This record gives sequence, structure tokens and C-alpha cells, in this order.
Amino acid sequence: MGEATGTEEGIACNICGHESVHAFSAVMMRQYKADFFQCVHCGYLRTPDPHWLDEAYSEAIAAADTGVIKRNIDLRRRCAPLLYFLFPESKPFLDQAGGYGLFVRMMRDMGFDFYWQDKYCENLMARGFEASSDQAFSAVTAFEVLEHVPDPMQFIEETLSAAKSETLIFSTELFKGAAPAPGDWWYYAFETGQHISFFQYRTLEVIADRLKIEIYSNGSLHMLSRKKVSPLTFKALTTAALGPILRIPLSIRMKSLIMNDHEAALKSQ
Repeated sequence: MGEATGTEEGIACNICGHESVHAFSAVMMRQYKADFFQCVHCGYLRTPDPHWLDEAYSEAIAAADTGVIKRNIDLRRRCAPLLYFLFPESKPFLDQAGGYGLFVRMMRDMGFDFYWQDKYCENLMARGFEASSDQAFSAVTAFEVLEHVPDPMQFIEETLSAAKSETLIFSTELFKGAAPAPGDWWYYAFETGQHISFFQYRTLEVIADRLKIEIYSNGSLHMLSRKKVSPLTFKALTTAALGPILRIPLSIRMKSLIMNDHEAALKSQ
């Protein structure tokens, strides 16, 4: 956050180190001018000095995020088969930047041993299942997070290290080619001031290469992992249309944690 604002002459990309050139200027939160720069090598687009973030996070979830419920339902449908088939180990899962705890509660309802962490938001729906610092996790989910962070590489490395995990499953919308004009892409969400980083698929490839891990992608859902699977397998497991078929073994073999969690909550009172 202490990085100086770049000029229109360009700045260094904080993912690959190549030059980032001025793409456009925009008004954040209807009052702060921001310059956005796009890397000529990996395509990463960012604003280098988001000094308004503390104000933007006076509410952790923006009022304009009217898709939060639908998004969590869709992510549950897409992630459940992925987690079930790719992560049979007994270690739990972590939802990083988990908001009010909705995704954690929904996944526990299905039988997945999920835990919550978020330094900006109050845990309302998964109380009692906050992650502890000594836990190790099979995988970490981070949905609609990377576009919020000023240094994605640092966030990914620190998240995986703290979770003692080798897999990050995340969502973010990608763009191709030159940065879309400010009025041509809804995902900028300049009014909220919270989206400051934007990615192309080649950006994710560079991140994976730097971390020496694999990248898998299907639409807005992506996975960085040391696990090696077929890209077609990843797409099949995360395709919503196949979800009802793929979830059949889950419904047969997995046991919901609703009652276990209910009884644990009663005992802790």
C-alpha cells in the first residue's frame, strides 16, 4: 500500500516484473481518481496505490453485491464434486476471506469439513468453525478475493503457507487482450472501490509458473495446485450442467454435519 502511484510512463508489474503501461483512468467510489496499468507481458491490470481501501471496506460486503447468495450457491454446486473426487484425504478445507460464513455453512451441510477465516468480516453463519493457526488444510478456497488485493502473488504465497496447503481454488472474472474500457465491463465495480486487480488467463499461467505449480481454469473458477489432473477432468468436475450427476455419489456417501454441528454448538454454550 506504500507503493508510489505510477505515472503514465509506466510501472513495473508486481507479478512478473515486466513493464505495465497506462491503460486508463477511472473514478473510484465516485471521488478518487485512479490510474490503471496493464502489464505488456502477463496482461495483469491494476491500480498501484489504492489509498481508499480502508474506506471501501467500512462494509466488508458491498451493498451493490446483489449476487452474493446466487454466487455461493453456484460455487457450492461446482466445487462439491471437485473437492470430493480430487481430495479424498481426511484433512479439512479452509474458506479464506469467507465473508459471513455462508459458503462454509453450506459445505458443512453437505458433509465437507470446512472452516472460516476473514479479517474484514464478521462470521455470522459458521460460528464455532473459525480456522486455527495450527491447522493444515487439503485445499483453500478464496472466492471473489484476488481482484481485491494489491499484491496477488504475496496473497497466494502467504495464504497457502499459513494453511499448510498446496491448493488454492478461487474465482475471478478474466478478460482477454487490451483492458476493457471503463464503461464496457461490469466487473470493474468502480463505485465500490474494492476491485483493484484484474487478470487474464496468461496472468494466471505466469503466477503458476512462478510458484512452480499447475493452473486449471473453467470460466470464472480456477485452481492453483501441485496436484496434476487432466484439464478436461477439472472442467468436467466444475461444469454446472454435470453437477446433478456428479453429486449423486456425494449424496449417497457423505453425511451432513448439520446435526453434529448443532450438538457441538449446544455443548459449547
